[in-house]
Amino acid sequence: MISATMPVLTIHHKTEYRYTHPVAFGEHRIMLRPRDGHDLRVLSGSLEIVPEPMSLRWIHDVFGNSVAIASFDERAQTLSFCSTAVVEHNPAEEFALTADDPAYFYPFLYDNEEFADLVQFITPQYGDPGGELSAWARNFLDTEGPTPSFNILSGMTHGIREQFSYRRRHAQGTQHPLDTLQTKSGTCRDYALFMIEALRRLGIAARFVSGYLFIPGDRADGYAGGGSTHAWVQVYLPSAGWIEFDPTNGIVGTRDLVRVAVARDPRQAIPLHGTYLGSADAFVGMDVSIDVIAADAAVRA
Repeated sequence: MISATMPVLTIHHKTEYRYTHPVAFGEHRIMLRPRDGHDLRVLSGSLEIVPEPMSLRWIHDVFGNSVAIASFDERAQTLSFCSTAVVEHNPAEEFALTADDPAYFYPFLYDNEEFADLVQFITPQYGDPGGELSAWARNFLDTEGPTPSFNILSGMTHGIREQFSYRRRHAQGTQHPLDTLQTKSGTCRDYALFMIEALRRLGIAARFVSGYLFIPGDRADGYAGGGSTHAWVQVYLPSAGWIEFDPTNGIVGTRDLVRVAVARDPRQAIPLHGTYLGSADAFVGMDVSIDVIAADAAVRA
């Protein structure tokens, strides 16, 4: 028996593509299933696709993310993906290092065996020819003596939230970190990539996280909360492991965050990606609806 007060979230995510006339569809990759962990357990999940694909197979990608791959053999004027997941969410407490831990102060060293696996998350992926990004990152270091690592990570997280302005963009993809720094604005994915690249210039391993944000609050239907897709950062510290930081909302830890995928670069963690066969003007638009709700219901094992 699991306590009736156990936090349980239901995530509904629907995406529908619309076309002027029936078109054929290429392969689609769907990355919507939450990622199990110490703080998150998937209780159930379903994926409904209309029209029904000719084949649907599930794989784990290079990072261990769950990916569904759909192939189609019929034409249609609309294509919809509806994912529903029920998760048990126990937010991890903020991590606490002691002065005896190897990563308590920065700079610190990664173990040689771990470094070989972390190097891809330590190496910057985007250019910084003028050193502006490196200079911004160094602002969080104490001028005298070593800096507590938590101060750097927390400082960056809250610094981005307080100094930058959230801005929706209609362009696809994630903007270059230097564009985020120069405009001091961007989306959650832009903020995450910016913080990751800043940390990498300090030699700190960081990776991109894609998932959902739970927004607490009372609803007229008797449930609690709402939500949206979201992106944030994981940082690896010796003896502490991977720790979450959300620069958009100033969150340290996994409170209100439901992980779906982790990746070296945002382009490797796109929730839904595919192609259609037809003229460019056949595409009318895309509608996305997302709901993350909490229900006070008993979960029995």
